[in-house]
Amino acid sequence: MTATSTIAGPRRRLMASALVMGLVLAAVYVFLYAPIFYVIYTSFSADIVWPFPPRFSAQSYSDLFASSLYGTALANSVTLALGSAVISTVLAAAGAIGILRYRSRWRGLAMFLFLAPLFVAELLIGISTLAFNARVLGLPGNLFSAMAANAVPGTSFAFLIILAQLVRYDWNMDDAAMVFGAGPFRSFIEITLPTIWPSLLGAFLISFILAFNDLEISFYNLGAIPTLPSVAWGSLRFGLGPELFALATLVNGAVCLVFVVMYLLMRYRIVSFGYRGR
Repeated sequence: MTATSTIAGPRRRLMASALVMGLVLAAVYVFLYAPIFYVIYTSFSADIVWPFPPRFSAQSYSDLFASSLYGTALANSVTLALGSAVISTVLAAAGAIGILRYRSRWRGLAMFLFLAPLFVAELLIGISTLAFNARVLGLPGNLFSAMAANAVPGTSFAFLIILAQLVRYDWNMDDAAMVFGAGPFRSFIEITLPTIWPSLLGAFLISFILAFNDLEISFYNLGAIPTLPSVAWGSLRFGLGPELFALATLVNGAVCLVFVVMYLLMRYRIVSFGYRGR
């Protein structure tokens, strides 16, 4: 056996492994993004049932903007998501800081209570919140109760995100600030907040997305108030309308635009979002 054949064997196996991994990666990307591209393509098609061969049209967008229902649903979804994200982020930040800053024998129980909603189905959260509001508080379905209900799972996700950064936080900096006369509030604003704000932003975005896309919890707590998921679900029950494809395309476009803006801000070092480049 020559030295060339000895080297060529492992090289061929390495190339074969790289080829297999490349094919698997390509299949994963196709699985993830093919439905999105299909929705975008169909939103510009004149025939949504079988849009081949292509006959392009913007009628679905005209129908979308002509319908006041989708505009109202979008406003309700954004309002719901903003309120729920604020509640989730504030509660999660307070809980994470309290658990890590102040040692207690109840620390494990407190962490369990913050994470417990992750193991409860959203359907049960929606039904239980509806029953509590109706039987105990005597309140009908409304936007504020839906915000509070969506904040239950949102707080758990936000808690994990904030906790992941706070475990590396040096609490001696707060103690040093208080030694020099800063109160707890000023210490938080000037020391803690500038350090952990990337995790707060991430927690806010995750909570916003969860509440914006939620159907089960909002369905039981909003009554007749429409949101985008409930309108889309109702449209699917009575036939697939072209407006849904246009709506999904616009939502995906808005999400992509947000990430492009965040990338450009980091690329030109306007805002770091917690990223430490080389």
